[in-house]
Order: sequence, then structure tokens, then C-alpha cells
Amino acid sequence: MAQHLHTSFKKIQTLQDRISDMITKFAGSMRFVYFHSVWFLIWIIFNLGLLGSGFVFDQFPFGLLTLIVSLEAIFLSTFVMISQNQQAKMAELRSELDYETDVKAEKEIEVIMETLQRIAQNANVDVKDLAEKIKMLHQEEKHLIGREKKTQKS
Repeated sequence: MAQHLHTSFKKIQTLQDRISDMITKFAGSMRFVYFHSVWFLIWIIFNLGLLGSGFVFDQFPFGLLTLIVSLEAIFLSTFVMISQNQQAKMAELRSELDYETDVKAEKEIEVIMETLQRIAQNANVDVKDLAEKIKMLHQEEKHLIGREKKTQKS
């Protein structure tokens, strides 16, 4: 199912979607933070005149830097929203595949139950008694699984 989901999602994803995802992935990384920290530091050093007044191109309070950072924030927020839309599409696909799987499983369970009932009738076994035994086994299985999960968490 996971492979089918991934393949289906790749089919509906456009080039722009993939580019947006790459940008969002980079913007959410520490490399992005390091890059911006170095960039701001260099910008401030140049524009405070620490390397000479000939290098100053954006005097304090750094209006050009503010403009660039504001534009970057606008674009990054748009890329994040595009990526969120992609995640919503992926969740919708996952939901559809889960539903399809549930429907198939339900049909298979019906066939199995009909087969069990026929076997029970041919073996002169009380079907109601058999159903109660199956329910008990199912409850015991749930109890054992719950106990295993508690043991694994500890």
C-alpha cells in the first residue's frame, strides 16, 4: 500500500510542487539558519563600515536588508503553504487507499465467515457457539497484544 501511495502521489505532483517541497525542506533546516546568520553578519560588517566606508551600500538601520528579508519571508510562507497543500493531498490519497483496503478486508471477512458457517454446519457444530468462541479468542488476542505493548513501552 505504501508503495502504491507513493507512486500515486508522484503522478499528481507537478515540477513546481517538487521545487516548492525542496525549498521548504531547505528553509526548515539548520543549514538555512547557518547561511542566514553568516549572511546577516557579513551584511552588518560591510554596512557598519568596519571594512572601510567604500564597502557601505546599506546604512544603518539597513533598509535594503529589511526589504530583502521581508520579501524572503513572503515567499517562504507561500512555499510552506504549497507544501502543506501537498501534504493534504497525500493525506487524502492515504485515506482513500485505507478505505479501499478496509472494503476489501470486509469482503474477505464475509467470505471467510460464510465458509466457516458452512464448515460448522457440515460438522454439526453450533454456529452460535462457534461465534462466541471466536469472540473470546479475539478478546484474548487483544489482551495479549495490549500487554505486549505495555511491556515494550517499559
